[in-house]
Amino acid sequence: MGKYEKLAKDIIQNVGGKENVNSLEHCVTRLRFRLKDENKANTDVLKNMDGVVTVVKSGGQYQVVIGNHVPDVYAEVNAAGGFAAESGSSDAGGEKGNLFNRFVDMISGVFAPTLGVLAATGMIKGFNALFLTLGWLTAESGTYQILNAIGDCLFYFFPIFLGFTAAKKFGANHFIGMAIGAALVYPNIAGITSSGVEPLYTLFGGTIFESPVYITFLGIPVILMTYSSSVIPIIIATFVASKIEAFFKRVIPSVVRTFLVPFCTLLVIVPLTFIFIGPIATWAGTLIGNGTLAVYNFSPIAAGVVIGAFWQVFVIFGLHWGFVPIAINNLTVLGRDPILVGMLGASFAQTGVVLAILLKTKNVKLKSLSIPAFISGIFGVTEPAIYGITLPRKKPFIISCVSAAVGGAFLGGMGTQGYMIGGLGIFAIPSYIGPNGLDMGFYGAIVGIVVSFVLGLVITLVMFKDEVVATDSTPTKKDDSVIQQETVGSPMKGNVIALSTIKDEAFSTGAMGKGVAIEPIEGKVYSPVDGVLTSLFSSGHAIGITSDTGVEILIHVGQDTVKLKGKYFTPQVKQGDTVKKGDLLMEFDMNAIRQEGYILTTPIIISNTGSYLDVIETEKKDIGYQDGLLTVVI
Repeated sequence: MGKYEKLAKDIIQNVGGKENVNSLEHCVTRLRFRLKDENKANTDVLKNMDGVVTVVKSGGQYQVVIGNHVPDVYAEVNAAGGFAAESGSSDAGGEKGNLFNRFVDMISGVFAPTLGVLAATGMIKGFNALFLTLGWLTAESGTYQILNAIGDCLFYFFPIFLGFTAAKKFGANHFIGMAIGAALVYPNIAGITSSGVEPLYTLFGGTIFESPVYITFLGIPVILMTYSSSVIPIIIATFVASKIEAFFKRVIPSVVRTFLVPFCTLLVIVPLTFIFIGPIATWAGTLIGNGTLAVYNFSPIAAGVVIGAFWQVFVIFGLHWGFVPIAINNLTVLGRDPILVGMLGASFAQTGVVLAILLKTKNVKLKSLSIPAFISGIFGVTEPAIYGITLPRKKPFIISCVSAAVGGAFLGGMGTQGYMIGGLGIFAIPSYIGPNGLDMGFYGAIVGIVVSFVLGLVITLVMFKDEVVATDSTPTKKDDSVIQQETVGSPMKGNVIALSTIKDEAFSTGAMGKGVAIEPIEGKVYSPVDGVLTSLFSSGHAIGITSDTGVEILIHVGQDTVKLKGKYFTPQVKQGDTVKKGDLLMEFDMNAIRQEGYILTTPIIISNTGSYLDVIETEKKDIGYQDGLLTVVI
């Protein structure tokens, strides 16, 4: 069994099963599902699953945050679900959502598959620029030229790569998308304008769209543009190609469809792109680039503050994808990007906050979580820090946003701009080396990083205090750490059995969390704590409660009883209700359920077990309502 095979199967099960998945992609830390019905996913279960950081629903995607090892988990999920084979040809279908969600989904679907290699090549180019600036290499050396080829290869031929990913996203033949991109950067076409040939004539003379015409297609003038590194023309062209291809698939007989559909599609879309789509999209890209530059120039400091302050919020909701094509377009049009610069300090601010918590907390569990989160943060991967440490405690997250905003102000004020798409965290630093070498903008990047990190560290050291949780028992001293305990009462009357003995592996293996099972002798369920009813399954067979202190309890009546679709279950509360310990939550007809052939053994688990030091089961064999069932060590 692969290292993440069990986790992969649990994820597939809890996103609603293989049949509920339209497509699957991944980015640096997240599995990005497009589900047919998000209501079929067990979000609460996934959030508390060992190996899953959290779940985010944004941009039409169901995002399962994994962390640094997401590529390995992605491979296991694909292997277990066969999604690569089934959904690789198209991401079409499923719920579309509103226009904004569809836009974010499209952008992430087109760009996300390229980001790993794009960052890698950008890092190589950045370090190569650093070596040149430091005098370690010369521009004439073979080492420099080969490294530069590696660094430039993807970005120069970007239309070919985006042709592939866009075709996959729009449901077109992948190789048609690549062929369109290759035509746009074809050397004999791309080199015409620089060959010294005189233009035939000029279109739109005297306007901002003035364009010399060097060639025609069937007598129609072709305005040649530079398409290497471009993003907008190929995406639009591939989208149009997907519609043209679909038309020819309908009208061309299947016996000759394999070669005639690509033949006809390319004959239509490539000239159409050179004549209309390419120039219009390029002009649009120029306007976007100049527009973003105008906004930045209005107040670079304000731009840095806003991007720095809200970048982590954008990441949480997946909105940061909207900035990616703008940044790449700016690099193409302007040769530099001032927009994404403001986010540089955000990961370092988050990392500084986590380091302060690591140094100050006496909570053993929190300290153990902080170490890997700090290491990940140095390299720009902050989801473990955000979801596992700062966001649940609110104030540290706010401190990180404030620190990033101050760092963003320094970045804007010192004129820092990015010159390539590079790595994250410390690997991003070479991306800010411009044509003039180590200038004020580069030093501004260093200052922004240091300011963000130090502010996050110092403010948190001053303001952070370990949480003191009011519980049912008195705190005791152990190894200089304050140990808190909360007792979870029994919601049922019956016989206690070990969780490991039940047939359902999701519970018996502990994948869902620690706990026990009860063989009930009465068909009633009472609230085991004071809290909020956070989930009540439509089938009525399972209830999730979050206590006032944050302990999440799942009560799952019977085995496979979801198949009853609510029959014989009578909830007495509704989702979102505030409940007190001892309130009646549900009644169920034990005899009728057993007559249907179902087992009533009921798992009762702490679904966020990973947030606590331990969960201790009762030693009682027979238990009554509200007797101590589980002790949560905080």
